[in-house]
Amino acid sequence: MPQKQTNRLAQETSPYLLQHAHNPVDWYPWSEEALTRARTEDKPILLSVGYSACHWCHVMERESFENEKIARAMNENFVCIKVDREERPDIDQIYMSAVQTMTGSGGWPLTVFLLPTGEPFLGGTYFPDEDRYGRPGLPRVMAIILDLYRNKRGEITENARHLTEYLNQKTQTGASQFPDPSLLEQSFRTLASRFDAREGGFGGAPKFPPAMNIDFLLRYHHRTSDELALHMAMFTLSKMAYGGMYDQIGGGFHRYSVDEHWLVPHFEKMLYDNALLSRVYLDAYRATSRPLFRRIAGETLDYVIREMRDSNGGFYSAQDADSEGVEGKFYVWSLDEFRNAAGDDAGLLAGYFDVSERGNFEHRNILHVPEPDEELVPRIDAARKRLYAIRNQRVKPGRDEKILTDWNGLMLRAFADAAFVLNRDDYRQVAVDNAEFLLKSMWNGERLLHSYKDGRARFNAYLDDYANLADGLLALYQATFEDRWLQHASAIVDRMIELFRDDTNGGFFFTASNHEALISRQKDFFDNATPSGNSVAADILVRLAALLDRDDYRKTADQLLQSTLNLMKQYPSGFGRLLSAVDFHIGPSREIAIAGDPRVFLDVLRNRYMPRAVLAAGSNSSIPLLKDRTAIGGKPTAYVCENYSCRTPVTDPAELTHELG
Repeated sequence: MPQKQTNRLAQETSPYLLQHAHNPVDWYPWSEEALTRARTEDKPILLSVGYSACHWCHVMERESFENEKIARAMNENFVCIKVDREERPDIDQIYMSAVQTMTGSGGWPLTVFLLPTGEPFLGGTYFPDEDRYGRPGLPRVMAIILDLYRNKRGEITENARHLTEYLNQKTQTGASQFPDPSLLEQSFRTLASRFDAREGGFGGAPKFPPAMNIDFLLRYHHRTSDELALHMAMFTLSKMAYGGMYDQIGGGFHRYSVDEHWLVPHFEKMLYDNALLSRVYLDAYRATSRPLFRRIAGETLDYVIREMRDSNGGFYSAQDADSEGVEGKFYVWSLDEFRNAAGDDAGLLAGYFDVSERGNFEHRNILHVPEPDEELVPRIDAARKRLYAIRNQRVKPGRDEKILTDWNGLMLRAFADAAFVLNRDDYRQVAVDNAEFLLKSMWNGERLLHSYKDGRARFNAYLDDYANLADGLLALYQATFEDRWLQHASAIVDRMIELFRDDTNGGFFFTASNHEALISRQKDFFDNATPSGNSVAADILVRLAALLDRDDYRKTADQLLQSTLNLMKQYPSGFGRLLSAVDFHIGPSREIAIAGDPRVFLDVLRNRYMPRAVLAAGSNSSIPLLKDRTAIGGKPTAYVCENYSCRTPVTDPAELTHELG
């Protein structure tokens, strides 16, 4: 079949933009060329933002952007710009904030109409090809926009100006007093009031995996021994692990559950979810020694190695929800399909995974475990391999193979932490390979880039890139004790402070001071699907300050935390990662230094959940935590300091166990 016409997006690297390269729409990527044309021809801009794993983005493309009549109207009356939100989160952040301000909600696909200056004046999310679902169709919306643009230009220009001013005011946060333990207690009580005691998680459907809030709960239990905090974390983790949101056959988590039971997922798989969740399951295992949590962490990381890792060491971004045009088709089973694949154990497995003739999802079955029995796991594991092999013969969902620095930083930390806790050399090598790829391909010692695809590294990095990469490198240092990783982490943090810090109001901007000028320079503090760059920055600063005795890092973190105190008090569920930084900063924190070969002590350290601890080992006196620390009698020696006082150094693992309590 002859290929359709090609537009400008054919020159891009983003899989999402390439999916639109043969639309009849005269798409531009975000560029000065597009903005200049809008100004020259005095046309409004139709900005469409999405990402490759977004189901409704694909629907809108099929209905409207492949429709010759609708495309003709778009081309004649607008300058049309298509943006991949994962490549250009700076643009997405600005215009998503605008649409949320205008309409009270947002999401993807994001559809925004801009003046030629780039200022937004109207927007929404998904618009069908005709009036449907209680939504206006895109043709009617465009007609309304054109009427406003031609006949009420002054009014919409004034409204756009006010909206842009508001977006810029949102970045200002006033300084206040320093957070204290009462903030942690208040935040815990707020989370407890929203806890779903029946199904786990917080609030009702849809339910998103609350990795960062669970991290905070584990820390809060460690600080206070509050049993409710531990129960909320363990119960939610167990419910997710046994639910349909977790891929019971292939490992790894889908994006979210559309119901309150964690049964029916939105089937896309995102790298960041699996990075955050594997880490929190790992921490839960350290805190409780529960085998389920260790198993889920390992299965999730194994899934990433198997299906989301490039030969260069980088990690891909996502797997689509759809295959063969049907959401979830790759993952669900009829009873007959399941029986044929399961073989002799079909009866046992059908009961275990709740597979029936009626099904639980559009007459088919999403595998989940309504009555868990961990004693069956060894037998189930053998069957899983058969089921996986059969499922792997199906048409697979599409995969977004761009490599993003910030999401890779999240996964780097997950593999580094798992390598240390589980003593897995294979995970350690995966982490090393990833770090070497990122440092070689995305960082030149002064400048970090955001996205890599088909041999091309592109786009100035954002705050999240710097913070997450430094965070992953620090974890890799503490998994290997190779000084180079710590040096790279510190160099990246130094550059982050130089390029992104708001010296006036505290915190960090999302874009660097040398970034392309947009209508607003945003500053984001709220955790969303991923932790905010400010949250990760605060966390890495307080830990590096303790490890490297860097008072400048400590003061920068102080200013950030002070400036966000009021926000954290108002919306604690939006600050799980930042509250974890507060937890460390309030202390008491521990500094553990091992002079000499650390291996004799590592089992003691692996088996303990110590969220307020930093660890250094070796003989490098350039690391302040190791300076003047000697191996007593030639034996590896552990030094433990807490709350500004140091204990007697020990040379025996049993003595270290006693010191740590």
